[in-house]
Amino acid sequence: MEMLKKNLEKMIDSLSAEDRNKLKNRLEDLISVYPFNEYEYIISSLLGLGKIAFDDYLEIRDEYIARNMYLYIFEISAPRGFGEQWAQGHLKELVPEVIKPTRKLEKNYSGEYDFLYQMPNKKIIKIEVKASRAVDFKNNEPLYVKALAWESKKPFDMNFQQVKPKCCDVFVWVGVWRDVIKYWVLSSKEVENNKYYSKGQHRGNTGEGQLHLKRDNIREFGKYEVQPNDLLNKIIKAYKRQNSK
Repeated sequence: MEMLKKNLEKMIDSLSAEDRNKLKNRLEDLISVYPFNEYEYIISSLLGLGKIAFDDYLEIRDEYIARNMYLYIFEISAPRGFGEQWAQGHLKELVPEVIKPTRKLEKNYSGEYDFLYQMPNKKIIKIEVKASRAVDFKNNEPLYVKALAWESKKPFDMNFQQVKPKCCDVFVWVGVWRDVIKYWVLSSKEVENNKYYSKGQHRGNTGEGQLHLKRDNIREFGKYEVQPNDLLNKIIKAYKRQNSK
C-alpha cells in the first residue's frame, strides 16, 4: 500500500498545477465507500487526464497484486475464521495426508489438537496448528491497512496464543505477511523449553501459554523454518525429536 501511494503521489505531482490542485482538493473532501476509495479515484482521474494509459493501469495493478498476494487473509476479521478455518484449511491443502481427528480414530479425543498423521509403523502424530499475521505494531488501522510486507522494517508482534505443549507432539506455525507466508515446525518440547515461551497465558489455565514472534527474535527460529513442500517430512522429523531421549 505504501509503495502504491508513493507511486501515485509522484504521478499527481507531475500534473499541471491546475490539475494537481483540483485533484488534491477533491481528495481532501472525498468520501470513500467500498470499493470506491482514494486509490480508485486517483487512478481513474489519471486515466481521464491522459496521464496514464490503460496499459499503465494494468501494470500498476499487476505489480500491486504481486506485492500483496496474501493481503486478502488480513481481511478475515474473526479470530476463529482465521485461525481455525483458514489456517487449518491451508495446512490441509499443503499436506493432504493429515486428517482431522475423531473419536473413532482417537478414543479420548476432545479437540485438544487439530490434525493427526499416521506413520507407516501405525504410530500417531498429534499436530497443532497456530497462525498469526504480521501487522504494524504501532498502527491502529484495520488489519488489511497495517499488514506488513516481509522486507518491512516496522515492528510487529505475532502472538501464538493458547499454546498447550502437553496436548500434541508437533506444532506447525504459520506466519502471514502481505507478500509471503512462512512456516515453522517444532516439536512440542522445543516450544515448551523455548526461552520465549511464556507459561500461564490465562489465570487458572495450567499447561497453557503463549509465544511472541517479533522482528528482534524471528531469526532465532530460522532452524525451524520449512518450505511448504517439505512440511510433512519436517513434521515427522519433529515427532522423532519429540520422542528422542
